[in-house]
Amino acid sequence: MFLALPLLLAGGCTRLAMPVASSMIPGFTSAFFEECDLELAEASLPSQLKLMEGLLNNDPGNSKILTALCMGFTGYAMLFVEDENPERASELYQRAKIYGLTAMGIATAGSPQAIDQIKAIARGDIEILFWTTMAWNAWVNLNLDKPAAIGESTLAEACLKRVLEIDPGYYYGTPLMLMGTILAARPEMLGGNAPRAKVYFEKALAVSDGKFLLVQYNFARYYAVRVQNKALFAELVEAVVRAESGELKEACLINQAVKQKMATLAEMADELFL
Repeated sequence: MFLALPLLLAGGCTRLAMPVASSMIPGFTSAFFEECDLELAEASLPSQLKLMEGLLNNDPGNSKILTALCMGFTGYAMLFVEDENPERASELYQRAKIYGLTAMGIATAGSPQAIDQIKAIARGDIEILFWTTMAWNAWVNLNLDKPAAIGESTLAEACLKRVLEIDPGYYYGTPLMLMGTILAARPEMLGGNAPRAKVYFEKALAVSDGKFLLVQYNFARYYAVRVQNKALFAELVEAVVRAESGELKEACLINQAVKQKMATLAEMADELFL
């Protein structure tokens, strides 16, 4: 889809290319998660993201490009980087977060006005709010040993709470899953609460009728392991094994990646359960 863009951008055609590029962005973002071939997606996405960053240099305020970059870097870090290289994933999540905040007009995350700006985000802006929330909370969860992450956790959760207010079932119940993950992953002194986490995971499962496999993965990885419920863990692993990745066309890539991630997690069961 983007193969023609370098030709348009060459030879002084940038102004002509920008409207064409902007119109293609929504197609890119949907096509990315519809791709079922993990190797193809992992190999092609970095170059496409760099191309979009080049487009952004020529149109810094373009909300479509900013949103696509936030979504793309978040998805790339989550699906292909985090398990193998958490430090690099943290940097990619940070990059995605900055693009998201810029798209929402929040110049400084630590400013006194940021929390009020987040609470005032309109329903029509849920897509960029959602992906910024995903990136920001993922970054916090990877850096809970650092004061900066603890300091930003309130703002990251404010984003999530605003998404939950607008549409808790957005993107197959991912906001519900994310809240469950936060409550299960964090110690009680940082707001963790296993019983509440279970409720959120079960609600998220109900939204997609169990077809969005990232929910089962996080349910197993964070909740089942935390409460040492090996039977639930095995049940969730089996559900992912039996599921068809393409049952949700718009999330085929995520489901395919989750199958791989869940297989790796299942191999660690003896280490995870005492």
